[in-house]
Amino acid sequence: MQAHSYCTKSQTSSRRQFCSLTSAALVASLAASQKMTFGQSNDGDGWIDAHVHVWTPNVQKYPLDAAFSVADMQPASFTPDQLLAYTRPSGVDRIVLIQMSFYGLNQDYMFDCLHTYPGVFSAVALIDHKSPSVEQQARQLVRRGARGFRLHSKGDAQDWPRSPSMRRLWQVAADDGFAICPLINPDDIVHIAMLCQSFPKTKVVVDHFARIGIGGSIEPDRLDELCGLARFPQVYVKTSAFYALGKKQPPYHDLLPMVKKLLDAFGPERLMWASDCPYQVQGMHTYQASIDLILKDSEFLSTSDKKWLLRDTAQKLFFA
Repeated sequence: MQAHSYCTKSQTSSRRQFCSLTSAALVASLAASQKMTFGQSNDGDGWIDAHVHVWTPNVQKYPLDAAFSVADMQPASFTPDQLLAYTRPSGVDRIVLIQMSFYGLNQDYMFDCLHTYPGVFSAVALIDHKSPSVEQQARQLVRRGARGFRLHSKGDAQDWPRSPSMRRLWQVAADDGFAICPLINPDDIVHIAMLCQSFPKTKVVVDHFARIGIGGSIEPDRLDELCGLARFPQVYVKTSAFYALGKKQPPYHDLLPMVKKLLDAFGPERLMWASDCPYQVQGMHTYQASIDLILKDSEFLSTSDKKWLLRDTAQKLFFA
């Protein structure tokens, strides 16, 4: 398991009718509706990958945080050009960058990528949520281009609902319209629910199904808890990191019931697909296998649903 993030309503009859289409017909229909050929960028008409990390071997210009060494960078390089070589053949032309932990709070590389490739990237930053100046930090990072802030649970999420600085961060997120993006464990869902109750105007994007299935099987009780967050209309979920959940084997069909249950709870407008590259393109895992789980294999998703998961939800939160 990678250290970066794992140390790192019911469906209508029209949807059921849609399910009779073959996968090939569906892909052709989606491609035609987008007026694009898969594998070609079309000025923002393609899909959006809502969660990717990038880094560079140029550690002289972009030094690593003291907690990491060059040996921790596996693969040794994953630059925007390397990333786009995977995404463009799959019809993905916009991407949400998540600040890589290798750099800690020095986010120059992510923001340089953001501004070097205008219109291609959006950014989710890290922040010191314990800082007494957390509001000022957040607003400074938003001025640089951040559209959200990642919170990484490291066994401390039970303290978040009572933390004065965390509560100030959630309030400024509500006031200024950026998103809070928690990377949490299943045990932490209850703590996020408490914060959502206290801050009903704060947009929340839960990463990677809240890591449900990381142990090799999908825990029904935990999945019910995650679906329970749907009672808060400001909460969204990333259907992402397929390589790390359930059986952890392509084509990831064991995750389809989890996607279906989230769809029934949240609706497509509050779900978004993401790959979690570069980790999705290691070993037997491929980029196309990740997107195909939504694009081809989720027969319970209508054409409209797939557009929401593969583009429209992320566009609304991170590119509008």
